[in-house]
Amino acid sequence: MASKTEWTTAVLKLAIVALTLVAFAATPAAAQAPQLTPPGKQKKLPQPPAKLPRVIGDKAKNLDFLFGALKAAPDQESAKAVEARIWAVWTATPSDTAALLMARAKIALDSKDTDVALKLLDAVIKLRPDYIEAWNRRATIYYLQNDYSRSMEDIRQVLIREPRHFGALAGLGMIMQETGDEKHALDAFRKALAINPYLERVPDLVKTLSEKVEGRDI
Repeated sequence: MASKTEWTTAVLKLAIVALTLVAFAATPAAAQAPQLTPPGKQKKLPQPPAKLPRVIGDKAKNLDFLFGALKAAPDQESAKAVEARIWAVWTATPSDTAALLMARAKIALDSKDTDVALKLLDAVIKLRPDYIEAWNRRATIYYLQNDYSRSMEDIRQVLIREPRHFGALAGLGMIMQETGDEKHALDAFRKALAINPYLERVPDLVKTLSEKVEGRDI
């Protein structure tokens, strides 16, 4: 509720429109007008990078090793290389049908046809409910549409299947922050950062929210 791709470019364009709406959907805080981010400074959800390495070997063992390497990465460049491998595992699917539907969903989103993109992702999830990237991408679209209730439910499904999904945790933090629940936003951001210490912008969000929620150190 963490990649400069055509997918990211499309959703960022949608964000410029979606985040300018004056009403939230589906939470008590949604009744209040949001404090919008100035144009050009919209928040970006973590997404897979443009090019992903091939996934070889056992998926679970790969992830365990990669998350350990991510946490121990000595610098941003090393962390990004490990992060790309994690995204590669998450996005890989043994189903040719699911892969085709995901590709078509991306094309639909690039064309700003979010209704078609959502229907295609619905089909992927029905076909392969274990495929977390379909849940994650649908959560992203719902987030950009300010449909926070549905986005949070999809994020919950991602985290049930992969509690270490730093992208979903960062998304959850953004939703909590935008709906005024800064305490839980801070908690989600901290969890994401504990898994991936090199997430972009999240350290600054943690610092800002820590000062607001917990106060400055004397």
